[in-house]
Amino acid sequence: MASTSKGLFGSSLARKYWMAATGLFLCTFLVGHLLGNLQLFVIGEEGQLAFNEYGKFMTTFPLVKILSYLTYASVILHTVDGIMLARQNRAARPVGYVKENQGINTSWASRKMALLGLLTLFFIVVHMKSFWYEMHFGKLGTDPNGNKDLWTLTVTAFEQWWYTAFYVVALAGLALHLSHGASSAFQSLGVNHPKYTPLINKMMTAFAWLIPAGFIAVAIFLFVVQPGQEL
Repeated sequence: MASTSKGLFGSSLARKYWMAATGLFLCTFLVGHLLGNLQLFVIGEEGQLAFNEYGKFMTTFPLVKILSYLTYASVILHTVDGIMLARQNRAARPVGYVKENQGINTSWASRKMALLGLLTLFFIVVHMKSFWYEMHFGKLGTDPNGNKDLWTLTVTAFEQWWYTAFYVVALAGLALHLSHGASSAFQSLGVNHPKYTPLINKMMTAFAWLIPAGFIAVAIFLFVVQPGQEL
């Protein structure tokens, strides 16, 4: 018998809608965040000034600040929603049936979505403490243009092998999470067509791996080149 608990969003269907909507919104955030991080490939003072200008824009421009608050809310909603869905699904499935059939027609990522989601959440907390918190409340130095020196903080973090390794593992986990979640989000929202759904699935699978790969490439570049040592 399915759970009768209505929980935070009123019904299981509502929770799936929220899960899909917040997940897709966070995907758009990842694209914007990666585009900003690509400036880290520019070494020396030019890269420093450009990245710090980007950091200032992201923390002061009113529209971006509103989108930031929406992103924070989406992370919280997506996390709570995912935990509630995972608990409901576990309660609704016969244990014996799950053990016998969990590998049939399902990918490893789809069966471990809750675990991958928690790994991603842990990464977000650590990442925000390392950069977002320091940008807003830390005692950062300034660059020649007078902007907070987020660039030096970032490149210094990725000079440490353990942080770079943690970042790569976390982004690989995010890729696995997206590889199932991004495609299923469209189906949860009712976008399901025999002609277009296979194309959407292929595009979202490519997105799920290419975006995290972009972040990983930046991290490895900073670890190998260590541009902070030049200033």
